[in-house]
Amino acid sequence: MRGTVIGLETPHPIGATLPAILQEDPLTMRLTAAFDDVLAPVIATLDSLYAYVDPRLAPADFLEWLASWVGVTLDENWPMERKRVTVLLAIELYQSRGTLAGLQRHLEVVTGGLVELHDSGGVRWSTAPDGEFPESPAPRLAVRVTGPDSPKVRHSVVDAVVCAAKPAHVVHRVELYGEPGDQEPLTQ
Repeated sequence: MRGTVIGLETPHPIGATLPAILQEDPLTMRLTAAFDDVLAPVIATLDSLYAYVDPRLAPADFLEWLASWVGVTLDENWPMERKRVTVLLAIELYQSRGTLAGLQRHLEVVTGGLVELHDSGGVRWSTAPDGEFPESPAPRLAVRVTGPDSPKVRHSVVDAVVCAAKPAHVVHRVELYGEPGDQEPLTQ
């Protein structure tokens, strides 16, 4: 939280702007000095407001609020750098949301690992109007995340990202692997 900063000088003391007759009154000067102590952090914050809305510069306690502005939910277990990158890339990720490339990029940002997507894809159609569609298996999506951060990444986080990006009727499976070449997933 923002608050008073002990010893922070104000760039614009209120007492200096008063008429000379009021500057001679010690009570008035003490009162304006108290206002200066309270207003100095506000002025300092407004002077550096650009840093608060830039995810690369925002204070750690402000980043969660900034993430809510762009509709991003941050995992409390993520390192600070991953949180900053996720907020920074939020608009880019929204532009490609609903596509395989967008899902892959989003998962790479969230997990920090190598992401492989296997989509059953395809469409069903018939040459006859009002004809029966040929039978085909239900659409499926397999997500495989491999990398050094995979053991630390929670399955539920990856699953939530996939659920938010895929169509509701598509069945999906998430597998997390520790290192490239691992045969057994850490979780499924």
